[in-house]
Amino acid sequence: MVLQLVASCLKIKSGECIGVKGKVMAEAKSFAFNLGQDASNLIIHFNPRFKYHRDTRTIVCNSKLDGKWGEEMWESEFPFQQGEEAKIEISFDAKEVTVKCLEDLNLKFPNRLGLEGVNYLSVEGDFEVHSLKFK
Repeated sequence: MVLQLVASCLKIKSGECIGVKGKVMAEAKSFAFNLGQDASNLIIHFNPRFKYHRDTRTIVCNSKLDGKWGEEMWESEFPFQQGEEAKIEISFDAKEVTVKCLEDLNLKFPNRLGLEGVNYLSVEGDFEVHSLKFK
């Protein structure tokens, strides 16, 4: 997937929220949001897949520690539409990450790394970022 946005040195703490607004591209196959210490240590890889690999209209979540992927988690509820606007909010604490999408999905994923602060955010794939908000 092509990187659309990379931000580092963010110093986001447990309980704070990252809001991303943008547009899913018209011919989107997949996009991903990554949050963690760096590209090799992610508390969440949030990957909506319209039609990518063997998955269709599925959200795949995972974590990465020292460059090694953990066990994937699949979510069948899929609120995204190709060519439509999307709003995603990500917050976390030492136990779990919460991802809210379009007010239709409230996904919980374990914070397997136990981090209480993150420095890195990336957006990749078929998603056009319009704005970022930290709160």
